Amino acid sequence: MAQQAAKKNSLKPLGNRVLVQRLEPEEKMKGGIILPDSAKKKQESAKVISVGPGKKLDDGKTIPVPVKVGDIILMDKYSGQEVTLHDEEFIIVKADDIIAIIEE
Repeated sequence: MAQQAAKKNSLKPLGNRVLVQRLEPEEKMKGGIILPDSAKKKQESAKVISVGPGKKLDDGKTIPVPVKVGDIILMDKYSGQEVTLHDEEFIIVKADDIIAIIEE
């Protein structure tokens, strides 16, 4: 488990970017129907894995990213750059593409 966490943290986003991992969609619908992979909708919710330092302004001040590691977020559907690291898929998104933080 610690080795897995170390692998995830080996990719550190820069600026106001955030490294996230999509949450797996549910396999069954409410009625118990199992969906094939081709019919599943891409989830816009993701877990924050790593956060950049924030956006640097012209005067040298830094605006911190408004999310932290472990947050569950909603993001724009087609935002970000998909990357694969250690056989796991991640997305690097700009903080501006994060719509909301899901509070449980």
